[in-house]
Amino acid sequence: MRGWMTVLAVVGMLAVSAIGATESKQLLWGDTHLHTSYSFDAFLNNNLSADPDTAFRWAKGLPVIHPYHRARVQLSRPLDFLVVSDHAELLGALRDIYYNGIERQDAGVIGGLTDWYTARVVRDAIDERRGAELFAGALPVSADPRAAAEGWKAQVAGAFRISDGIVATSWQRSVEIADSHNVPGQFTSFIGWEWSSIPGGANLHRVVFTSADGAIAGRFQPFASSDSPYPEDLWRWLEATSAATGAEFVAIPHNSNISKGLMFDDRSLRGEPMTADYVRRRARWEPVVEITQIKGDSETHPALSPEDEFADFEHYPFYIQQAPEPYVAAPGDFVRSALRSGLALGASLGTNPYAFGVIGSTDSHSGLASPDETNFWGKMATDSTPETKSGFSIAGGPSGWNMSAQGLAAVWASENTREAILAAFKRREVYATTGPRIQVRLFAGNGFSEADVSAPGLLDTGLDAGVPMGGELDRADLTEAMQILVVALRDPEGANLDRIQIVKGWLDAQGQTHERIFDVAWSGARAPGEDGRLPPVGNTVDRRTGRYTNSIGDTELRALWQDPEFDPAQPAFYYARVLEIPTPRHSLLDALALGIEPSADYALTLQERAYSSPVWYRP
Repeated sequence: MRGWMTVLAVVGMLAVSAIGATESKQLLWGDTHLHTSYSFDAFLNNNLSADPDTAFRWAKGLPVIHPYHRARVQLSRPLDFLVVSDHAELLGALRDIYYNGIERQDAGVIGGLTDWYTARVVRDAIDERRGAELFAGALPVSADPRAAAEGWKAQVAGAFRISDGIVATSWQRSVEIADSHNVPGQFTSFIGWEWSSIPGGANLHRVVFTSADGAIAGRFQPFASSDSPYPEDLWRWLEATSAATGAEFVAIPHNSNISKGLMFDDRSLRGEPMTADYVRRRARWEPVVEITQIKGDSETHPALSPEDEFADFEHYPFYIQQAPEPYVAAPGDFVRSALRSGLALGASLGTNPYAFGVIGSTDSHSGLASPDETNFWGKMATDSTPETKSGFSIAGGPSGWNMSAQGLAAVWASENTREAILAAFKRREVYATTGPRIQVRLFAGNGFSEADVSAPGLLDTGLDAGVPMGGELDRADLTEAMQILVVALRDPEGANLDRIQIVKGWLDAQGQTHERIFDVAWSGARAPGEDGRLPPVGNTVDRRTGRYTNSIGDTELRALWQDPEFDPAQPAFYYARVLEIPTPRHSLLDALALGIEPSADYALTLQERAYSSPVWYRP
């Protein structure tokens, strides 16, 4: 087995070389969204031991102890970078309450009794494995998010009476741990946190990370939703803190699929129309969004893209609140809809507020970034075994099988350093996968030839004739219809590829937006039918064993595509979606391990995928 894996690794090295032997950029893999025992919800859900140091050691490929079942676990392939993004709200507080008690807020008897009571409630709930109940009770009540936002600060601040000193100490420990694991050129450990605004159950969270070192990061405290639940206030804080310290930041909107339509709305959370200042700040601090993670996929939804046969992928219809309510897929929840509305808003405002790149990450709360279906350790520490996945639920929400092992952030960077990776985020030369390490390169422009598709120096060719993913073109850049040059190579340890698709969105002369999907490269001898659809690639998954074969699909797909409907007067975006052949989902593997009949409530196979960041055409 080891010999075969070595062969696959060599194939992977050759595949990277095939993308471009003379290129000055390297492809780096990481996770920008990981929680440890310093996050209050992770701790309440039985992650009592996997701290930031554990998270970085796991990401580097070292064996660690799982925080729930205590087995030795290990990542099969190390990551190149990691952001530990513990919640700024109550950072490290429950961990300190549990292990060290809690500081008295004042000398009064009432204050002391309140602190003692709070500490006992936390300790007893965790010792009796009732932490999830305590967490569920702290979730917001469903309400109109704009109305609820005004009370959010008081709600978060009053959740537990804690000293600011606990949070400050926890932040300093996190900063020092991140610095201790940073090895420029080999492994990048970012300093970061999560700003966790969720008024009325609308998930508006952002992950924030910086290229700064611990000496600079120690000069500020993370901005929390208890400071303000409004994204524009976070951006103002980032601007002021950057000016005062020299730190560079990126804020990443995440898990937009459960934002109740507000993540990518046409108004601010305060209900105000977008202004030029609002758009400028958003574009500066949020150049990239998280399109896929454990709590579902946020590319699109069948209700919004009814003509897209692959839109029904890993949906998560559960809001983060105390009582369940019917899920409604709103345009403001999904990336493709946001890209479309950004074209229209850009036409009226002069600047597109939703011209962003995309990445994937896990949002794991176990301290273990595990995006692989065959090595998936759940969302929380509790739902890390086949038995506990079936019984895991918070406030009547999902089970562990509703969630999926995804995703990863792929970055084309000049080197593996904090500065180079953050620069790649700012220029949007990044992309997402749902877990596999599918290699994708995309360029847009004019002047490509069929010979360029197989040219060894793809970066040089692409930059000579166009821009990479994340780039922009205007009428002066194009002498004819838009061309897209795209190359995809399978994960050397994963499944073959089914197809490459180009997703186009555009704004017509009447101000209406549209979308269309083009199959531009595919495996095998298939041909589109009379309806224009490409037949399915097939499915080799054996549901009796959970195994599949690479007897279908291709290891590599390349295409030079020219937009047959290009109109130089219409603003447009384009991105690539690369699909694998079907592979087994962890829900099937768990059912087989338990010796039970797989449930019809959960998908048993899935087509993992990669999403490139878009390119934009602006007349």
